[in-house]
Amino acid sequence: MKRTLLPMLLLFLTGWGYSQSLTPKQLYPGLFEAVQLRNILGDNKTFVDATPKREPALIVADYNRNKSRAGFNLKQFVLANFTLPSADDKVFRSNVNLGVRHHIDTLWTVLTRKHNAASKYSSLIELPNDFIIPGGRLRETYYWDSYFTMLGLHESHKTKIIQNTVDNFAFLIDKYGFIPTGTRTYYLTRSQAPFFSMLVDLLVKEKGKQVILKYQPQLLKEYAFWMKGAKSLKQAQADSRVVYLPGGEILNRYWDDSDKPREEAYKNDLDSVKHTKQEPAEFYRNIRAAGESGWDFGSRWFGAAGKYSTIETTSVIPVDLNCLLYHLELSIAQSYQLQGKQAEYSAFTSKANLRKKAILKYCWSEKDNWFMDYNFKLKHATPHQTIAGVFPLCFNIADNVQAVKMAGVIKTKFLKSRGLATSFMITGQQWDSPNAWAPMQFMAITGLQNYHQNNLAEEIAKRWINTNLAVFNATGKLTEKYILADDGKNKGGGEYPQQDGYGWTNGVLLYLLNHFKTN
Repeated sequence: MKRTLLPMLLLFLTGWGYSQSLTPKQLYPGLFEAVQLRNILGDNKTFVDATPKREPALIVADYNRNKSRAGFNLKQFVLANFTLPSADDKVFRSNVNLGVRHHIDTLWTVLTRKHNAASKYSSLIELPNDFIIPGGRLRETYYWDSYFTMLGLHESHKTKIIQNTVDNFAFLIDKYGFIPTGTRTYYLTRSQAPFFSMLVDLLVKEKGKQVILKYQPQLLKEYAFWMKGAKSLKQAQADSRVVYLPGGEILNRYWDDSDKPREEAYKNDLDSVKHTKQEPAEFYRNIRAAGESGWDFGSRWFGAAGKYSTIETTSVIPVDLNCLLYHLELSIAQSYQLQGKQAEYSAFTSKANLRKKAILKYCWSEKDNWFMDYNFKLKHATPHQTIAGVFPLCFNIADNVQAVKMAGVIKTKFLKSRGLATSFMITGQQWDSPNAWAPMQFMAITGLQNYHQNNLAEEIAKRWINTNLAVFNATGKLTEKYILADDGKNKGGGEYPQQDGYGWTNGVLLYLLNHFKTN
């Protein structure tokens, strides 16, 4: 039986029936585990992004034939059979003297990739249009990053790139039924914070409301992905990304269709599972679900002790996710309104209204004067206050009294000299103190503006702009995240080093520079 496996594998992988959905772990059994667990390339993401120089089955056969021989060198074997990715294959050094606007304008070109660059056996998913990457080790398009990157491209009047991005995401929805975290095969079990309807809104600003009609099919498909299983749920049950609450409401959570270690962080996950009391499958699912959130990782997903080993993402109803789905429901309703389909318009407006009421019921904390995530298994708010609570301001879900109370919390607790804190926990994770992120500054600023808290919004904008400019003037770089500690050193935890580029930092900064005075 064993003798027939290799010819069958060769036939499958070299035939026209090859599917680009295969992941590196599936393509290189045995070799994948050896490379990742021995950590010979330093970063587990390096190997899964590498491109084979010949057909995978031939590489695996050679590996199995030679791995036990004296003198076999695994790293040399990998380097001989794979082209490793570059952290940035377009070396770029900024001239600080030309200013940050020139830097950002140049970076749009540096971060652009050709759509037909994926090789046959690469983990990179081929897209129909050129695309923008975040930068650094993040060499592919990421879902929620793209919205904040596109804010800057909108300011730069680069409509074609915005159109390409929306069309690429529409393509992914049509092909897979959802938009994966990033355009890699190893991300095909999870999505990310659903900003597609927000991206469509950006394109509407450029091309008019008919854009909503064009993408109505994809908006509906994405909604179906997030709501899968909702119709068969009973009260106090959860299935995939939907949760049926005791009051009859249906809200959503983050999830992942796999309960195995992440391929791009394989060794890290296998090491981490040794320190948890959870069953391995449960632990891996919670880690992956946090990956779907984009907040990977932070205390908002941890138990009361605030430790990574207590991660419980799948037990949490996230306030930001449900606000985004509220916007998606309203976008679909608007598309039906434009078609004159009153019944469908009313149905989705009703869905949105019910979701709004549920968010107010389960996520508003009178004690904290803040919107919190909700642990539906424990039936109370999660213990850790985070900046994700501003999302109800962005989508006009909060009432005026709540907005005033939240503005007070922002001013007295979250606002630091360099911007808004992400949380008040120090866990060593990147989505906790002392780190701050461009997307959260933008969401807070626009949310406050919705409720005429303009002075506070302007103060946050000024501080964030100054933080970005200080680092840029000192280093010539715009980075993925910024530290708010008094020493100003730009570092702060996470699974990987600070990344330069950086798509969403560029986008938010350019937006703020164009909309706020800086002196």
